[in-house]
Amino acid sequence: MLMPKKIKYRKVQRGTRKGRSKGARDVMFGDYGLQALEPVWLTAAQIEAMRVTISRKLKKVGKMFLRVFPDKPVSKKPAETRMGKGKGNVEFWVSVVKRDRIVCEISGLSEMEAKEVLKQAQYKLPMKTKIVKRETALQQAIETNEVAHEKQ
Repeated sequence: MLMPKKIKYRKVQRGTRKGRSKGARDVMFGDYGLQALEPVWLTAAQIEAMRVTISRKLKKVGKMFLRVFPDKPVSKKPAETRMGKGKGNVEFWVSVVKRDRIVCEISGLSEMEAKEVLKQAQYKLPMKTKIVKRETALQQAIETNEVAHEKQ
């Protein structure tokens, strides 16, 4: 299972999941990626299940890039325990995934094969996702120019 080797604080507060992802919104390393459409905590087990599924489908042809890492500890109190007596022990690790974040990327496959592989990975995730294609800087510049011309 994925988890950090060392962290500053053993237990952390829950935090917030609202809003859009600060970074990792574009496909940078691969050709196709899975983009989160809703905020969620991705557990280490879910990330591992997705990774295993993709690597089985890729065989030795393509390459996979994971863009999430479970670095947040989640604690739980034991069942049938009274309130108080401090915070519970760390049970599992999660990665906070906000909207528009690219969760994973793949490269080295045709469009049809890549979509099939990512479709299998989508089934392992507890959120709605969409398959996105890499856009070059030139395409983005053209699109932003077209939007600017339409506004004028």
